[in-house]
Amino acid sequence: MVTGGENLILELIEALPDTLPGAVAQVPMSLQLRSGDFFIIECRSTSWAANFADICCGLWPLKRGTVRFFDRDWTEVSDEYAADLRGRIGRVFCDGGWLSFLDMQTNILLPQMHHTGRPISELRAASAALASDFGLPGSPIGLPGKLAVSDLLCASYVRAFLGEPLLIILEDPLKTQFIEFAPALLNTIMRACTRGAAVLWLTPGDVVLFDRSAPATARLRLTERGLSPRALK
Repeated sequence: MVTGGENLILELIEALPDTLPGAVAQVPMSLQLRSGDFFIIECRSTSWAANFADICCGLWPLKRGTVRFFDRDWTEVSDEYAADLRGRIGRVFCDGGWLSFLDMQTNILLPQMHHTGRPISELRAASAALASDFGLPGSPIGLPGKLAVSDLLCASYVRAFLGEPLLIILEDPLKTQFIEFAPALLNTIMRACTRGAAVLWLTPGDVVLFDRSAPATARLRLTERGLSPRALK
């Protein structure tokens, strides 16, 4: 069992995913992620990162075991309530997760527009402030297909942290080559952890995984044998 800080946010209890061989670990996994925790998990591929994120969000069926978010078993709540719970999760998707027919502003604000009643003007202001933290002149505009990869990546950070979610899941958030975004991203992560959120950073391997100065509370490895501690080089 991998454990962290104080208030329990996410818990995997002997969770064995119902998967095809090679999709993710084929053994039960246990983990406790608590308020203020920042876990970096090395995954064998971006697809493993995405699949593990889906397991944490209750979007992947289990053969046995349990995944609980805020002490709620994903399988025991209604679809409506599960959707409401997922509104408290911010996520960077390794495939972008953008709706190509919507402009970037709508893409970024849509989760908050769906899950909260915050005024659009307030959401836009918060989005612009986060964009500034990541070096953008403002919240991105235009269609996703028209933006540079680096701008799309920064926009994904804005969407993930907007609304102060209590669980943030980052799938390969530096895409290996964008290490220059690491300081701003780590600063934002630490602000989130300070206010009581928990963060999962899932990566096939980047310099942050091996950086002793990165303030992770745990470093783990996800393999066919499940989750295990990851020793620094």
